[in-house]
Amino acid sequence: MTDKPWLKSYPQGVRWDLDIEPMPLQRVLDASVARWPEQPALQFMGRRISYRELGELTDRAAKGLQQLGVKPGVHVGLFLPNTPHGVIAFFGILKAGGTVVNYSPLDAAKVLEHKIEDSETDLLFTLDLAVLYPQMAGMLGKTRLQRLIVGKLGEMTPMPDAVNAQMKAGQQLADVAWDDRHVRMAQLLDNDGQFTRYPVADPAQAIAVLQYTGGTTGQPKGAMLTHANLSAAAAQYVESTRDMHEVGVERFLCVLPPFHIYALTVNMLFGLSIGAELVLHARFDPKAALEDISARKITVFCGVPTMFTAVMDHPEVTKHDLRSLKFCASGGAPLPVEVGQRYAELTGCHLSEGWGMTETSPTGTFTPPTTAIKPGSCGIPLPRIEIKLLSLEDPTRYVPLGEKGEMCIKGPNVMKGYWKKPEATAEITTFDGFLRTGDVATMDGDGYVFIIDRCKDMLLCSGYNVYPRVLEEAIYLHPAASEVCVIGIPDAYRGQSPKAFVVLKPGALPCTLEQLQAFLKDKLGKHEMIQALEIRAALPKTAVGKLSKKDLVEEEARKRESAGALGEGAAA
Repeated sequence: MTDKPWLKSYPQGVRWDLDIEPMPLQRVLDASVARWPEQPALQFMGRRISYRELGELTDRAAKGLQQLGVKPGVHVGLFLPNTPHGVIAFFGILKAGGTVVNYSPLDAAKVLEHKIEDSETDLLFTLDLAVLYPQMAGMLGKTRLQRLIVGKLGEMTPMPDAVNAQMKAGQQLADVAWDDRHVRMAQLLDNDGQFTRYPVADPAQAIAVLQYTGGTTGQPKGAMLTHANLSAAAAQYVESTRDMHEVGVERFLCVLPPFHIYALTVNMLFGLSIGAELVLHARFDPKAALEDISARKITVFCGVPTMFTAVMDHPEVTKHDLRSLKFCASGGAPLPVEVGQRYAELTGCHLSEGWGMTETSPTGTFTPPTTAIKPGSCGIPLPRIEIKLLSLEDPTRYVPLGEKGEMCIKGPNVMKGYWKKPEATAEITTFDGFLRTGDVATMDGDGYVFIIDRCKDMLLCSGYNVYPRVLEEAIYLHPAASEVCVIGIPDAYRGQSPKAFVVLKPGALPCTLEQLQAFLKDKLGKHEMIQALEIRAALPKTAVGKLSKKDLVEEEARKRESAGALGEGAAA
């Protein structure tokens, strides 16, 4: 018990020592198709797709992909929003024997280029949307990307012609160059679904998904998530919520971006594992979310803190009945205590906070819904996960309960390593095989984890990792920038936002925030964009002449304290 104090905190009936079988990830869907063929699996803009139909569509996608040369060892990209295309393509790739590579529409062009080359992606799925297609069309001939499979948003709705006409009138569609480098998704699916089945000999070694994560000093790294990693993550979520599964009742509101590992696992894999209906939203809109929760009796809503805040702050929130919600999970960023309290009062459903990272598929900790919430804690380890705290002074030993250390994790969900980067993998592996997370934490006697700091220079903006070093290097490309330092500042909506402090070169004209943002538009992703700028004559430095972020962080904290004190005085 002493080395696993969380066992005493486990809800009745939930097993930490769950027997998790390593298996091909496509079996998650196949098993549900066999058990609940007529149950609805997906709902998108009024169209329902049953588990049987979803199984057939993924079989046809697999055959179409094999006809294009997909087999074991071939990597296929996904550049898609939350639509049925993504679920069909994901499982179609796995059934064809390929590996999925997720791409984010938030990424700058240079980052997309790097990911295409690094991951060895030659074939990629996207839609004919103006916000998506042009980005990847520009990669044809510029990178190793050879062919695009392009779907139409309307083709997965009850009224495809009407939807396409409406989107065209709104200038939301792109002009697709239908040459030999393009394949229509409808054409890809036009077959009998009799594909060649390649056995996954070792699910613990075979890579199912290459999921890219940011780097503190340069280009993103691809986390190799195996079939066993992701199927284990799904099993961990299923076990920790086993008291709420009712086939034909559970409906998931899927608003998280599907290219994010959190959405992939907690919505798609977890939801399909229990025979739930996934209600897909192509983008997050708080009004649409409220309407679907009340009208469709949504029972599961997983998101990031900014989403829950947006729902609660919407002016029409009181018009909707949100009491159908049974399980709501918050991840991606720390959950403010007041947000959790407000949400529980409004919906009658507690927000279960958890922690995870790309490298852990992204399971890690959960807050048992049946126990008292410990403010500031992200919960206890999920089934089969062990967490230890590595000494910050001596990386050859762990610290006892109550002391702070670097959180380290081990479990069947932890990645195989970084793609083509054995040195980077070794750097984050402890002497006894645990993964170093970079988060400084403590663990109490009940096994609850409290994250208090970060070892690495990283911000969490709306649930996305943002690395100040990457932003600083981009700003240094500006001809007027002499010295640059980026820190995170509190943001009531995003959690944190990046603020840049810049010293200009002699004689350079002043630069406004808007001008800097315009300069950085093709160099940073939308989630990375600088949100505040301060031009300084000089920046604080350490005794050895390094720029001192610590001093800037303390300055910002003092400003907030002063502003708060003035506000209290005015109120008094």
